[in-house]
Amino acid sequence: MQTAPERARPTTEAAAPRVLLVEDNPINMKLAKRLLERLGCRVDTAENGEEGVRMHQAGSYDAIFMDCQMPVMDGFEAARRIREAGGEGPRLPIIAVTANVLPDDQVRCFASGMDDIITKPLQPNVFAEALARWCGYRTPSAA
Repeated sequence: MQTAPERARPTTEAAAPRVLLVEDNPINMKLAKRLLERLGCRVDTAENGEEGVRMHQAGSYDAIFMDCQMPVMDGFEAARRIREAGGEGPRLPIIAVTANVLPDDQVRCFASGMDDIITKPLQPNVFAEALARWCGYRTPSAA
């Protein structure tokens, strides 16, 4: 896991993080989106890595939650392209969301430019911890 940047965010609704959720499975997408919204996030969704890269280029996000295994473009390639594009300001956290947690899978996530890994099945407290670690955002329930 990489070191989270120093960022402080107030816990007001106006300061809710804007996140991009990239997930190809409709059930997982619906569940993750609902969990993130309940934590106070503003969530945009993409169905594959290619769409996620396009949305990242067009939008301004505080974090990206990225599935690894997707059609069209997987999360590893999407993370690489986002990192290659660079950008101004602090490094945008890309958090892998995956069921694969073997050491080789973790190495592949970090090598592609992802900053953290959370595992499926999806749990609200794990999303809340990632938001606190990477965005400095304390969810209303965690404040």
